[in-house]
Amino acid sequence: MFTIKLKKIILILLSFFLIPSSAIAGDMFLKSLGHGSFLIKGKEKSVLLNPFKAVGCASELNEPTEVNADFILASSKLADEGFNPNDKLMFVEPGVYKFEDMLLNGIEVPHDRVGGRRFGMATVWSWEQNNLKIVHMGGAAGEINMNSQIILSRPDILFISIGGGSKSYNGNEAAGVVKILKPSIVIPVHFVRGINNSDDCDFSNADLFLENMQDFKIKYLGESFEINSKRIDKNTIYIFKD
Repeated sequence: MFTIKLKKIILILLSFFLIPSSAIAGDMFLKSLGHGSFLIKGKEKSVLLNPFKAVGCASELNEPTEVNADFILASSKLADEGFNPNDKLMFVEPGVYKFEDMLLNGIEVPHDRVGGRRFGMATVWSWEQNNLKIVHMGGAAGEINMNSQIILSRPDILFISIGGGSKSYNGNEAAGVVKILKPSIVIPVHFVRGINNSDDCDFSNADLFLENMQDFKIKYLGESFEINSKRIDKNTIYIFKD
């Protein structure tokens, strides 16, 4: 009897240590589509974030108009973050919505540093997907009030703009928001990869943000990445390649 139990224990240990990488692959797929737009594919639903028109800072990128997703979450209806020529289901106005079994919470935040008087208000989105809390702040540049901080706090994944400019947090501002919300994973958007900036884009690179995030690890990724929702990273910044 003891020998049989010992064999079972050995088999369990071997199966644990010899699991192929495909067997522990992530159950959530993230793909950067450029300029702050992402595709998030979970077990059952796919969400497209901030599809854009190829103008200005995004003029050299491919528009994510043919991406297959169940719905769109957009910060606003501006062309660089709420472009929807095929009239897909898009949530853009603040409020609480339900899509099948998913609850979507949209919170109004200024799109600029003057209370929205220049570019209006942006919608910050919070929802749960694959048992992970996700917050999307790709279009925010203004302060978030106390009630919003409570709703948005401690997400597993936070998308946040960091490049400065007129419609984006700069590195210092974004780092301050991260310290308030305390996410596990931070995915910066709206910044330039490299040193030089184009005439049509007033975003800076990620240096200022990363200098203010000394307590976080940094992972440089390709265009896509899979997350295992049961083994999520802690205090980690994911830098995606456009």
